[in-house]
Amino acid sequence: MSNPQQLRYSKEHEWLSAAEDGVSTVGITEHAANALGDVVFVQLPEVGDTVSAGETCGELESTKSVSDLYSPVSGEVTEINEDVVNDPALVNSAPFEGGWLFKVRVTDEPADLLSAAEYDAFIAG
Repeated sequence: MSNPQQLRYSKEHEWLSAAEDGVSTVGITEHAANALGDVVFVQLPEVGDTVSAGETCGELESTKSVSDLYSPVSGEVTEINEDVVNDPALVNSAPFEGGWLFKVRVTDEPADLLSAAEYDAFIAG
């Protein structure tokens, strides 16, 4: 498993892209997708919602369990991935590409986001 170097990661297993015009993309890591098992339902924040770093903003339901989705940053949701809503299996098959979850206009970014190397060390225990 290879975590993309250009992304940053939360200890709750979400990833965050670099901002483009102040907007970053959020998804869950391949590690989290594998731990969840087959994702069958996603509940995402609504466009226009304000999310807060480290706070719950949705849910991912798999054949094994229901897990909370946490926002890695604070800001306003600008877009959700309708493809994932319609086909939740994208979270498993392409967690870093087509399986992204939502986009957020970042207003505050916590200092504790991890680099790919730091995240790799974190999940290795």
